[in-house]
Amino acid sequence: MLNTPRARRGMATSPHHLASEAGLRVLREGGNAIEATIAMAACLAVVYPHMTAIGGDGFWLVSEQGAPPLAIDACGGAAAGATDDLYASRGLAAIPWRGPLAANTVAGTVAGWGEALALSQEQGGRLPLSRLLEDAVWHASNGFAVTASQQDLTTTKLAELRDAPGFGETFLISGRPPREGEVMRLPALGATLKRIGERGADDFYRGELAREIAADLAKVGSPVSYDDLAAYRAQRRAPLDVEVRGARLFNFPPPTQGLSSLMILALFDRLGVTEAEGFDHVHGLVEATKQAFLVRDAIVGDPGSMTRDPSDFLRPATLDQFAARIDRKRALPWPQPASGGDTVWLGAIDARGMAVSFIQSIYFEFGSGCVLPNAGFVWQNRGASFQLSGDGPRRLGPGRKPFHTLNPAMAMFDDGRIMVYGTMGGEGQPQTQSAVFSRYGMFGQGLQASITAPRWLLGKTWGENSVTLKLESRFDPGVVAALKAAGHDVEMLEDFTSTMGHAGAIVLHPDGVFEGANDPRSDGAAMGF
Repeated sequence: MLNTPRARRGMATSPHHLASEAGLRVLREGGNAIEATIAMAACLAVVYPHMTAIGGDGFWLVSEQGAPPLAIDACGGAAAGATDDLYASRGLAAIPWRGPLAANTVAGTVAGWGEALALSQEQGGRLPLSRLLEDAVWHASNGFAVTASQQDLTTTKLAELRDAPGFGETFLISGRPPREGEVMRLPALGATLKRIGERGADDFYRGELAREIAADLAKVGSPVSYDDLAAYRAQRRAPLDVEVRGARLFNFPPPTQGLSSLMILALFDRLGVTEAEGFDHVHGLVEATKQAFLVRDAIVGDPGSMTRDPSDFLRPATLDQFAARIDRKRALPWPQPASGGDTVWLGAIDARGMAVSFIQSIYFEFGSGCVLPNAGFVWQNRGASFQLSGDGPRRLGPGRKPFHTLNPAMAMFDDGRIMVYGTMGGEGQPQTQSAVFSRYGMFGQGLQASITAPRWLLGKTWGENSVTLKLESRFDPGVVAALKAAGHDVEMLEDFTSTMGHAGAIVLHPDGVFEGANDPRSDGAAMGF
């Protein structure tokens, strides 16, 4: 959708229309892009509970009037009690994907809301947190319609979630998965969000609410304690960046895979592809993805434990070396280990030009599956990505940050355009970003067309087990045949499958026109006025 300069006030996009509406309401009231994003994030934690929750982590990129963005790291570290001995005492050689022992890291997202709100107030923001959480509280208390994706994922994952503490009582209806269109209420979550709005984000970590959350965590068997919560702070950090044709790209530093998102586009740029949607476009981005993932999996993890500076891999000479390894005609043998994840990306740009790209996640659908009995929300399982052996940056250790697939993206074009964009989808996040940006930023396709067009996925996401090159069936059969002939292990999927993620984007043009787009694979909307 487009907004004219005369009506320029702001635009918001998210993967659920009720959350987008919450963000739009804030913008209409004179709120800024940060305030709108907090409202959307809180709303999504209610109406999209399979994808996100306040028991997860979040990552922000915030730009003020075209200035390079600031990053806010709201990723929690491992609990002090999350030790090798804990898992060894249970006879475990690896951290389980579900259950209380997977809920082993602090949830940072609410601290991120607090830090972002402080930044907003430094820039003149005036809306209180209680107002920003208003829509979320209302939907949790009064009910919301279950989406098809919530029904499908609850059904698909029920066998591994049914026994998680509190899951059935909270997310099942009469012991069964909810049906699309049924009304679900989450009153305990609504009460918790109302308290956060009234008392501030800090209450989640160091107040009365924090003590109640810690008691809930102990009841379900998580190692996260009050002391772990009290010690946590969100951090302001510098993002990573790289130059490509016509634009400067920004993404998040470790522990996220933002490095790989930037490397993919920078490597592809060096291939000199001039036409979209053909073999050279898809093959080039897939092969760039392989090179970027090899680097990511070798060096990225807890920032304090890494031995390599990720910025070194974004230097022009280094990128030239990696680009030279790409065979323009043949596929590099694959797979490499892959990981899944469930997440939401959302973004907003306001009338002053403040731009926000934000991503919030609980890792797998419904995270650990453990619902805090009094606070009423699910805790993430991001710490399941830690390793219990070796000595690399993904090794479990108290206070260490887990590896994250999350990575919000932003682009600043040489012609003055500002773009925020992103997606959910685990391994697919940097790949979808590369598809959307290359189509729009390099080949001049429309923003909505760039998101709607058929996509691909190397590896797995949303719990997929195969690591093939998956293609939506709308691709030109000639391109599919050429990819197979080049050695790609191609698997065809249905049109508009959520396996390809839920992408979104907003662009502010120099003349004041807003352009927004949302993924037809999602339940969302881009809204502006």
